[in-house]
Amino acid sequence: MYKSAIIMPWYSFTPTLSPSNPHDPNEYTLLGSAPSCPGVNNFICAIQANDNMGKPDITVELCIELLIALQNRIDRTNVKLKP
Repeated sequence: MYKSAIIMPWYSFTPTLSPSNPHDPNEYTLLGSAPSCPGVNNFICAIQANDNMGKPDITVELCIELLIALQNRIDRTNVKLKP
């Protein structure tokens, strides 16, 4: 029997709070597929995570990946940045 790979959906970072909190699942909107986030990598564009009733399940590992992406200004496997 083959195990199918679980494809996690993408979520666009759509902050509504000031200051914004990239670790808050309520700051994201479900996209489904990978977004286009061209340009200089300075801010969070989108994340890929397991779904939790339409919101991303932001794990400790994903928080670390967010921090590394922002610190190094490079996209990561589950984090896309934008200008």
